[in-house]
Amino acid sequence: MTDYSDIIDLERPISKKHKAMPMEKRAAQFASFAALRGHSAAIEETARLTDRKMELDENRKEELDAKLQLLWETVGTGVPATITYFLPDEKKDGGSYVDVTGAVKKIDTVFRQIVMETGELIPIDDIFEII
Repeated sequence: MTDYSDIIDLERPISKKHKAMPMEKRAAQFASFAALRGHSAAIEETARLTDRKMELDENRKEELDAKLQLLWETVGTGVPATITYFLPDEKKDGGSYVDVTGAVKKIDTVFRQIVMETGELIPIDDIFEII
């Protein structure tokens, strides 16, 4: 191995083509960087909490069925209703309960969903409460 004694005392080479880099830009070479791209986003996603979908007992299902029948009578009348339903999370298990208030445009029995006048679709099987 060499001890670099032949070059250790040489002057730093200076380019005849390029100007010296300003001190402000030199510091940028040593600025910190994210060594693992997306790592912080993955940690945030893992820490984000979701709810489990609650299973309804038979009494609760019958109560919701009765409220759904009453909702049928308001379809197309512009009378607002508040519906709480479970919205599954797109990225992980679970989801959240969402409240939607507005007039019901249609109740689609084929696709089992409620169509709000805003265009929002609410799956009937995910409904938790109707007010």
